[in-house]
Amino acid sequence: MLYDLSLHMGYLYDTAATNARHIIRVLPLSLPDRQRLVAGSLTVSPTPEERSTFTDFFQHPASSVFVRAPHERLDIRMKARVQVEAQPIAADLSPLLAKLPDEVADCWSLGPASPHHFFGTSPRIPQEPVIADYARSIAGDDRTVCQIATALCARIYKDFTYDSEATTVDTTPKQAFLLKRGVCQDFSHIMISALRSLGIPAGYVSGYLRTIPPPGKERLEGADAMHAWVRVWCGDAMGWIELDPTNNIPAGTDHIVVAYGRDYSDVAPVIGVLKSYGKQQTVQAVDVVPVG
Repeated sequence: MLYDLSLHMGYLYDTAATNARHIIRVLPLSLPDRQRLVAGSLTVSPTPEERSTFTDFFQHPASSVFVRAPHERLDIRMKARVQVEAQPIAADLSPLLAKLPDEVADCWSLGPASPHHFFGTSPRIPQEPVIADYARSIAGDDRTVCQIATALCARIYKDFTYDSEATTVDTTPKQAFLLKRGVCQDFSHIMISALRSLGIPAGYVSGYLRTIPPPGKERLEGADAMHAWVRVWCGDAMGWIELDPTNNIPAGTDHIVVAYGRDYSDVAPVIGVLKSYGKQQTVQAVDVVPVG
């Protein structure tokens, strides 16, 4: 699939902001045999006094911008064309859960994709006994790692309600779990916490999702938003798979990857600091359009 993407993120401040420094991660990645960034551009208004690019630990390109002058509004716009390849259906070559620690121990790499980085806690995902109990109620001794991950994905989809008003970007996995409501970030954090409690390496994927309107309805421009799903390490033979608990599907040609990390804190599209006071309003619009 070939897509044209556009994104607008706007920040409107009650009081003019100064000395704003932000790190931006919104451009799709180029991944071997998965997706290719054909072309992409990122613009920031007002024009930053300083701008640089760097690659983080997980090998994701990011832009650092600094706007010193007073500004009442910050606009970030991205345009890209990306080619997404269909992935072959893989046989379940993952081990039983009891055998997984041996395969992890045999992995000597500490590179960005090593399963060793995706155990235990991370900044946004602490240990949560209530989520661990939930995970144990779903996992079984006779199931493979892939089967457990797929079952967790399906249960979260069944047990939780998508509600964009129920949570915020700072809602913890436990809070969302107790509410049984939230958005893709919440469902992904809950699933990652559940998998890690079982000893299964799991990480966070940030990206875009093409949304398909219901039959007879027109597609709404800008109705798409940045999306999140889960990456699961299923042993040496099978490697990483990606599952979307918000929709109970494997990540496919409708999923466009921007970044991989341990949780949202590693892949946030915009983070930074600035000098201001009062409130701010935020707008976001994403458009994912198939080409041809």
